[in-house]
Amino acid sequence: MKIGPKYKIARRLGAPIFEKTQTQKFAASEQKRSRGRRMVRPRTDFALQMQEKQKARFSYGVTNKQFTNYVKSTFESKGAEKAQVLFAKLETRLDNVVYRAGFAPTRRAARQVVSHGHIKVNNKKITVPSHTVSVGDEITVKDSSAVKGMFSTREEEMTNHTAPSWLKSNTKLKKISVEGVPKIDQQELLFDLNAVLEFYSR
Repeated sequence: MKIGPKYKIARRLGAPIFEKTQTQKFAASEQKRSRGRRMVRPRTDFALQMQEKQKARFSYGVTNKQFTNYVKSTFESKGAEKAQVLFAKLETRLDNVVYRAGFAPTRRAARQVVSHGHIKVNNKKITVPSHTVSVGDEITVKDSSAVKGMFSTREEEMTNHTAPSWLKSNTKLKKISVEGVPKIDQQELLFDLNAVLEFYSR
């Protein structure tokens, strides 16, 4: 997926949705820029909902079509809260799991790691970044890949990384275990999934 100028997109959406914009330097720059801005006209509900959708889509690095399909399947689900369902669908993408566990520095890097055949799920090589993992799945780095390239130079970062509670990572064995279902923590999210669902409900 071709994204474009990340700093410009993050500024337009008003959130540090890319890893490279989640720095003190970017935050300081935005604070400085905000002082010189003129008052802007309040946005409509539609514009605000569209903005939240774009934040979520760019955060996970998925195309508009992929994101729309996730939302459609969310509306078709029964029982659970829709925002929670959509969140779980996005979080359990294989590329996101590899990133969340600290096995790649960014989601983009994680997507490349998966598509280049370095990752196995339940001992089977998977090259589809959007592959959905489930509770009980074990994700491992291919033996020949574990001792070279990015994985051989990220030992310290992987060891010091804190994975979310629904994942358990073993740096030595280069293994990730899916032990639960991701739950929304609105304080940690950079976007509002309820607003996203309202956008698609129109």
